[in-house]
Amino acid sequence: MNSYAAMFGLAFLIGLSGALAPGPTLVVTIKTSLRGGWTTGPKTTAGHVLLELGIFILVLAGFSSAPDTLSAPIAAAGGMALIIFGAVTLMESRKLSTGELLKEESTVNPFFAGFLSSAANPYFWIWWLTVGSAMLVAGLQGGILLAATFLVGHALADFTWYTLVSIAIHRGCTILSDRGYRTTLALCGVFLIGFGMYYLSTLLA
Repeated sequence: MNSYAAMFGLAFLIGLSGALAPGPTLVVTIKTSLRGGWTTGPKTTAGHVLLELGIFILVLAGFSSAPDTLSAPIAAAGGMALIIFGAVTLMESRKLSTGELLKEESTVNPFFAGFLSSAANPYFWIWWLTVGSAMLVAGLQGGILLAATFLVGHALADFTWYTLVSIAIHRGCTILSDRGYRTTLALCGVFLIGFGMYYLSTLLA
């Protein structure tokens, strides 16, 4: 993958799939938005992205001195993780309700809440140790700027979704109906599974 546009678009779609999935950061964004307004979305995301930036730097520092023989196992693990995450997202899409996330308010600082909710989420770490690392290694093959493009696209997906969620909550509405939310999650699940299978097929070619 040597196209910045392709890497950015792929990172955005994969990042959006992860942001849409219910988790601590989404819950924190919704609850802080009830009291703090639409700006809590970008603030929460900033805390989340700060942690990702630290991981990005550590991954690049680690793989810059790692042997090339590690690239294939990491890529394979990333492809398998994409399929697994996609399957989980697809299954969860059948039973989720956006209303369940609105049951209580929160007065926690959104920036720290975004950072801590991400750090305490096992899914977050598993994702970066598999999918995130694999994509960064693939990007590094085209140079550090291409790897950085992945982080930018991924972060923009987070900022876009969580800001839209905050705006919707602040205005007293839901950005998606339960049916629309489930359908969107299901499509994200299918996308992750499809791309994971494609990714693995390129390793075997």
